[in-house]
This record gives sequence, structure tokens and C-alpha cells, in this order.
Amino acid sequence: MMSDSTTPPAPGRFRRFRESDFFYAFTRSPVAMASFAVVALLVLSSLLAPLIAPYNPFDPASLNLMNGFTAPLAPNAFTGESFLMGTDDQGRDVFSTILYGMRISLFVGFAAVLFAMVLGITLGLLSGYFGGWVETIIMRAADIQLTFPSILVAMLIFGVAKGVTPVEYRDEMAIWVLIFAIGLSDWVQFARVVRGATLVEQGKDYVAAARLIGQRPTTIMIRHILPNVLSPVLVIATISLALAIIAEATLSFLGVGAPPTQPSLGTLIRIGQGYLFSGEWWILFFPACTLLALALSVNLLGDWLRDALNPRLK
Repeated sequence: MMSDSTTPPAPGRFRRFRESDFFYAFTRSPVAMASFAVVALLVLSSLLAPLIAPYNPFDPASLNLMNGFTAPLAPNAFTGESFLMGTDDQGRDVFSTILYGMRISLFVGFAAVLFAMVLGITLGLLSGYFGGWVETIIMRAADIQLTFPSILVAMLIFGVAKGVTPVEYRDEMAIWVLIFAIGLSDWVQFARVVRGATLVEQGKDYVAAARLIGQRPTTIMIRHILPNVLSPVLVIATISLALAIIAEATLSFLGVGAPPTQPSLGTLIRIGQGYLFSGEWWILFFPACTLLALALSVNLLGDWLRDALNPRLK
């Protein structure tokens, strides 16, 4: 029998993605597309900061104090130079400091959410699968942490972690301590969602079959249960990213976050706040608008993702 040569080839992954309901819903949502475009633009701008930024704001050799407090697009009275978004008190180009500062904010946000997600998923799987005293200890710890605002928990963890860090390494370890503090204050929601989903999944037939053939609990949790609980986790991670960026900015604004040698958007806002009422509004205005656009776009994208992955709305 001759084979049918007219059988079309199987579509590739990119084509299947374009024909999926997820991509269709994305292209029919102007808010989702606009939010994604803003997030992509800001992330790419921060990653390509050494190529895009006209100046390196952290290179003392490139700074000129005579350029300090130059208004946006206005020539400096002494040097004649002009800057797109003006300069700060040290003569640093505000546009360049935003690009470099956004790298710190995004890195802290992504790393903190990743740490919180890994910790929360692990504890959620353990509490939901084993139950008993394991579930009791983990969930009671989560309940206790929920009674305190996340920012206060992050400040407490940051203060304790910084206190045990040797003085000579505090500036070098400040970013990692900040990631640890924000991540440790944000694992609860991941753990609670994963625990609830694990309780549902472990009662299904495929988990019972895996137990019957002798698979270990670790294998069952990672290979079978985890892939089926990732959808709500991804939604929470997207929304938590905006909250982590705002938490980092809040801590840096309060002076307990990123060090002055590695200023983030929060540090730039704190610096600009001191000159707001003296007329140099641009030092605060442009970093604050960047932070607002970044957090709002990530939030809107997370809201759309939550609706797109919710089977009850389909």
C-alpha cells in the first residue's frame, strides 16, 4: 500500500502558539498588548543601558559638577551642555541614572520573586502532599507571617541580615540581602496556592497510579503534581513582580535598601525628593514616572494573565 504523500507536516511550536487560544486572547486585548510593550521596552532599555545611556553615571571621571541641576533640554549656564531629562545635584545625567537604576530594580524584583516562588512551591508541595504535622508547622508559620505587613517583615529581615553581615561586606552584600528579605517576606501566597492545588491533585488517578508502581514522593511531587499547579503560580509570580519592585523602591526610599554606590529607582526617588521644593522637579519626576509605568504595566499584564488562564472564564 502506498503512503499518502499529501499528509501535511505537523505544525511547529511557533505556529501552534499563534493558533492557540492564549495568543488569540492576547491579540484581542489592547491593554495586554500595551502593557507587554511597555514592560518589554523598559526591560530591554535596562539590559542595553551601557549601549543606550549617553553617559556612565557611576564613572567619577565622566562627571562634571558644573553640570549639576541642569533643567531638561536646557543648556547649562557654565558648560553649555544639554541633557534630555536634566541632571541631578552631582551633574549626573538623569536619563542615564534611570537606565542603570532600573537594572538594579528589575534584578532585585526578578530574583526576589524567583526565590519566593521556589521556597513557596517547595513548602506548598510538602504541606499538601504529606499533611499532618508538616502541614501544621508550615501553614501556621504562614498564618503568623500574614498578620504583619510584608514591608515590615522585609525591613525586619533586612535589618537582621545586614546586622550579621561583616561591616566591610555590607555594601557588596546589600543587594543580595535585599533580595533575601523581599523573597522571604513574599513566599506565603505561593505556598498557600500550591498547597490547595496539591490537595486537589493528589486525589486524582494519575497520582494513585504513580504510587502503585512504587515511585518516590519526591518524584511524584516534581514530575506529576508540580506541572499541574504551575498555572496559578505563574499568575501570582507576575503580580508579585510588581509588588517586589515597589517593595525594593520603598526600602531604598527609606534608606534601608540599595546602597548609594548602586542606586535603584527607589534611591533616585529618595534623592530627588530632597530637591522637589527647591525647583529641581525633574530629579524626582522622571524616576517616579518610570517606576509607576513599570509597576502599572506589570500589574495590568498580571491581571490579564490571571483572566486568560482562568478556565472558569472560558
